[in-house]
Amino acid sequence: MTFLFDQDVLMELLEQCADGLWKAERYELIADIYKLIIPIYEKRRDFERLAHLYDTLHRAYSKVTEVMHSGRRLLGTYFRVAFFGQAAHYQFTDSETDVEGFFEDEDGKEYIYKEPKLTPLSEISQRLLKLYSDKFGSENVKMIQDSGKVNPKDLDSKYAYIQVTHVIPFFDEKELQERKTEFERSHNIRRFMFEMPFTQTGKRQGGVEEQCKRRTILTAIHCFPYVKKRIPVMYQHHTDLNPIEVAIDEMSKKVAELRQLCSSTEVDMIKLQLKLQGSVSVQVNAGPLAYARAFLDDMNTKRYPDNKVKLLKEVFRQFVEACGQALAVNERLIKEDQLEYQEEMKANYREMAKELSEIMREQICPLEEKTSVLPNSLHIFNAISGTPTSTVVHGLTSSASVV
Repeated sequence: MTFLFDQDVLMELLEQCADGLWKAERYELIADIYKLIIPIYEKRRDFERLAHLYDTLHRAYSKVTEVMHSGRRLLGTYFRVAFFGQAAHYQFTDSETDVEGFFEDEDGKEYIYKEPKLTPLSEISQRLLKLYSDKFGSENVKMIQDSGKVNPKDLDSKYAYIQVTHVIPFFDEKELQERKTEFERSHNIRRFMFEMPFTQTGKRQGGVEEQCKRRTILTAIHCFPYVKKRIPVMYQHHTDLNPIEVAIDEMSKKVAELRQLCSSTEVDMIKLQLKLQGSVSVQVNAGPLAYARAFLDDMNTKRYPDNKVKLLKEVFRQFVEACGQALAVNERLIKEDQLEYQEEMKANYREMAKELSEIMREQICPLEEKTSVLPNSLHIFNAISGTPTSTVVHGLTSSASVV
């Protein structure tokens, strides 16, 4: 039987593709498919099909508007999964022994896995553990709980090891400027990032003045979404941030988060208030003021490079303005029963600005006391850090390596 692939078959397949995009909630792509179909229906004067396509397009763009306002479309969660399978020895007779690796060609390889919606780390870890326990035997499979670099020589050759780490999409400054919507930051992505805290003394966690972190950027062979749910990692890049660079990075993310919340079409008031609480409270030892005391106090600034100190000071100036803008947005949204709460946050905000002024030896005015408005430009933070979804730090050159 000969299968005839003609124009009608092509049209049917393209419409099936559009249906698949709708089910995957990637409404923005449906128009690209219909651009191929519509001219053919126009040539055929098939107005019924054209009406159907344009109605679908109308509904697709309405869905885009809806999910952009609600922020409730979740286009996937990503994980780095590494496999380590040392040689396993099988004794067949007294004189015959076969040597075989648990993962064979997969041994030492890393993949980026795409999981649906908000899949937790525990869920994918348990699923992989069960999958390979059924294959190799539960007594032969172990999960590596740490996300750090693994030396295969340190592993017991009797076991198969699986390491799972949550990662997020990574974009450089240019990409962040081009990818303006949440969809664009979830489509055609191949670079991912995770961070590991460490200290020079060997401890994982320390005070802000000793806390470092290693940022690892992974590049996959192909982009997501893909025809498979996992893609091999092509190479990885490591950058170590020293304590003052960590402070710059963390404070930059706080500013970006506040500005993003304030600029949303529909402001999430709960998220905004939670961010404000952690930002303006002078009692939070690990909060913004902890960074200011550790790195900007006169007694401490001499320990760090001048350019880093100046950069952190500029971040704090912008942080005060971003908090002021967030308070103003919150004041417009709250009802009468939250007025007292708003006044308390404003008092904390003024107190924070006062303490920062004393630490930095300059007048840091709360935004409510200024006549100028908050700049819309994020150029300072593009030079320091990325958005909360992916961090980009420029000028932080402690150490870097590519694998």
